[in-house]
Amino acid sequence: MLLYEDVLTGDEMFSDAFPIKLVDDIVFEVECQLVTVKAGADVDIGANPSAEDQDEALEDGAGYMKAVKAKLPEDRHSAFESGASTYAKKVIGKFKDYEFYTGESMNPDGMVALLNYREDGCTPYFTFWKDGLKAVKL
Repeated sequence: MLLYEDVLTGDEMFSDAFPIKLVDDIVFEVECQLVTVKAGADVDIGANPSAEDQDEALEDGAGYMKAVKAKLPEDRHSAFESGASTYAKKVIGKFKDYEFYTGESMNPDGMVALLNYREDGCTPYFTFWKDGLKAVKL
């Protein structure tokens, strides 16, 4: 089993327990399930929703991308910059469709996971920046 951690915070973001798809060599899309928790239940899901406006998200995203780029090997910089820029434009175009989640530490400098739904409107999936993760074999 593989566990994917945020390279900046060490937060556990997801595992290969759910289907994972690499998109444009820049993001992972991870199928997920929404779980309804009964009131009063003590559950630690390790993700916390974040409400951001578009301008704030752009500013935070630029800082995050710069920090991730600094951790990458030199030969990956160009592909990361162009791929991240292209994919970020897709997200901005549908910004209102996304929900944003931080890792367990809620560190604002860490990765923000993007939750959206497939075209059927029922199937949720998270998007994670590939270069912002490290895989740990369990």
